[in-house]
Amino acid sequence: MDFISINKDISTPKYKQIIDSIENAIIEGLLKKEDKIPSINDIKNSYQLSRDTVLFAFNELKNRGIIKSVVGKGYYVASENVTVIQKIFLLFDELNSFKEDLYNSFLKHLGNDVQVDIYFHHFNENIFSKLIQDNQGDYNYFVIMPANLKNTNDDIKKLANDKVYILDQIHDDLTDYPAIYQNFEKALFNNLTKIVNDIKKYQKLVLVFSKEKQPEGILNGFTTFCEANSISFEIINSFDNRAIEKGELYIILDDKNLLRVIKKMKEEKLTLAKDIGVISYNDTLLKEIVEGGITTISTDFNAMGKRLAEMILNKEKTQIENPNNIIIRNSI
Repeated sequence: MDFISINKDISTPKYKQIIDSIENAIIEGLLKKEDKIPSINDIKNSYQLSRDTVLFAFNELKNRGIIKSVVGKGYYVASENVTVIQKIFLLFDELNSFKEDLYNSFLKHLGNDVQVDIYFHHFNENIFSKLIQDNQGDYNYFVIMPANLKNTNDDIKKLANDKVYILDQIHDDLTDYPAIYQNFEKALFNNLTKIVNDIKKYQKLVLVFSKEKQPEGILNGFTTFCEANSISFEIINSFDNRAIEKGELYIILDDKNLLRVIKKMKEEKLTLAKDIGVISYNDTLLKEIVEGGITTISTDFNAMGKRLAEMILNKEKTQIENPNNIIIRNSI
């Protein structure tokens, strides 16, 4: 415990002196990863400090990932990277190209002294719950993408309210948390309305929709638009067992089904924007290039990542709707 230095005659708070002492010991090589550090009671008794003072210092180091607690054994050095000031828990549903853009933008605008650990729940309620439970005391902030999982607040409310930010979808039971989100229902309805005359060139509008993975707002916006404009429509889960038909316009939410449609189109010698039409959701470089360009409805994921970083750095407690726009290309 010789590496801990407490000077009661200086203005630096005692908890900060504990933090500085442990950080300096790591920098100087006196403490290395997996080394055990003195207990809270040992430091408290040796330096006549309150337990809360030592605990505050340990919690700060723990939140930054520098130390970790092992139940029944004590505290250990978890990382020798003492430059990290804040740690952020980022929970996505799954990784794809547009979420990678969001993630990279988020990292870029946070700065170099913030550590972001990314996790995925893959639309599984049990995984979602376990990830939050296992990490609830280890981070300064929690950014959570609930996707379409139900009752997620049962787990999220276990976290400190001022540490949570909701991303992408915001459910009725999550409205008390700061968030940056998409209004999927409005996005579908408004953007389809912009091109209603192009849509009416087709005999039927077909939405490829998976209720397990995709926002219910998309389904609501789609059906409201079709009914309001007296457009014949159909909702299917996948193109695995369905043929494409001349005169149909497809709204496709995932890249796998987009590629299936393009493949089927070529096999049946149909022409895009003449025999069939395609609108995809979430813009990527691939959609800008393939088949001369695929029309997309998309939010700006780079802007979303930047704004999320600003919210956390500035400790903003607000809810922001990230707008969606339609990008018209050669597929309708």
